[in-house]
Amino acid sequence: MLSWAQSLYPIPRSLTGDGVRETLGFLSEVTKGLRIHSVRSGSAVFDWAIPQEWKIRDAYIEHLDSGQRFAEFSKLNLHVVGYSEPIDLVMPLEQLSPRIYTQPDQPNWVPYVTSYYKRSWGFCMSEKEKASLPSGDYRVFIDSELFDGEMLYADALIRGKSPKELFFSSYICHPSMANNELSGPVLLAALMNFIRNEIPEPRFSYRFVLVPETIGSLTYLSKHLDDLKAGVVCGFNLTCVGDNRSYTHVESRLGGTLADQALEAAFLGLSNASKYSFLNRDSDERQYCAPGIDLPVAAFNRSKPGKYPEYHTSADNFDVVTAEGLQGSFDVMSTIIRAFEGGLYPKAAVLGEPQLGKRGLYPTTSQKGSYDAIQARVNVLAYADGNHSVFEISNRTQLELATVLNELELLGKAGLIASHDETW
Repeated sequence: MLSWAQSLYPIPRSLTGDGVRETLGFLSEVTKGLRIHSVRSGSAVFDWAIPQEWKIRDAYIEHLDSGQRFAEFSKLNLHVVGYSEPIDLVMPLEQLSPRIYTQPDQPNWVPYVTSYYKRSWGFCMSEKEKASLPSGDYRVFIDSELFDGEMLYADALIRGKSPKELFFSSYICHPSMANNELSGPVLLAALMNFIRNEIPEPRFSYRFVLVPETIGSLTYLSKHLDDLKAGVVCGFNLTCVGDNRSYTHVESRLGGTLADQALEAAFLGLSNASKYSFLNRDSDERQYCAPGIDLPVAAFNRSKPGKYPEYHTSADNFDVVTAEGLQGSFDVMSTIIRAFEGGLYPKAAVLGEPQLGKRGLYPTTSQKGSYDAIQARVNVLAYADGNHSVFEISNRTQLELATVLNELELLGKAGLIASHDETW
């Protein structure tokens, strides 16, 4: 995942354009089954319309007296306000200055700024560099185009025995920022590979979606809403999942869905985990949980968007995103997938408390303290009634999800657990 993100990092992505094409092409090579779709500019999507396609080739500001260039797009694609219209003018610094965006409280970093839905132009610099600009006249140059073209997105559906789906979404519209947003797409690609390689005959179906943020998820919903409402039983919006600082769960709009229960269970035992209500939403969970749509989707992050200092700046790099951070996110999501595939609603296969000792699952000599060693096992059994999901069992018993899955596997091998997923 880390090497994929490093390869994708320099590509100048936006809502549309060649950067998105290149990114989706790369991801199609590292995982199988992605289908790339196109929607024409101007197409109506609920209350929105697909914007024009944006192409950018170069941009800079040049001090006329010295010939020195600043805010060069070729050196850092964050230097240009996203979706800037073309411009080639000469103007004094006083006139140019309001068009140069900085982050004054982080004076050494370049901010990420966009103007998607209103024609504009601008540059981004560090506050420190802007303050050092020499007075005088500047050539202001942006070689870009806005034209009626297309917006691309991609999806994949891995069909299982059940038409009920787990849903994973991330977005591919941000330029060179490693956590937001390269970590989400590479995690999604790794999960696709995990299911194809490790679960050749899945119980559940799995849907994966890569879209430009907001307009992309709205587009996908407009085309697939009936299927999603009928099929999706658990979903996750994946963003900012590459750092190793924390684990974050942003609840669905009303909470209590399988996705919410799953993240709560998967976070048990983690000392650096936190949960936010939907009132603190950030990303495409806004669309997936909107009134009238209400898919059972929660957001999964490591550090929450907007809550880590490097967010939406040039400092969101591979000092932030690490192999360990990506692995931790993969472990959370793959454990949740294992929970679904192992039998979501386990049910005891015998009436009454089973005789564990004769199966080698209980100490045959009883002494004070001997029960403690297998308390997790008997507590899992106590709630394996076919009505409690593995996530509910984990949360009720406060046992880590991996522990519950391991106990259920042992009990299943002993013939004491049967799946009760027929209702799904």
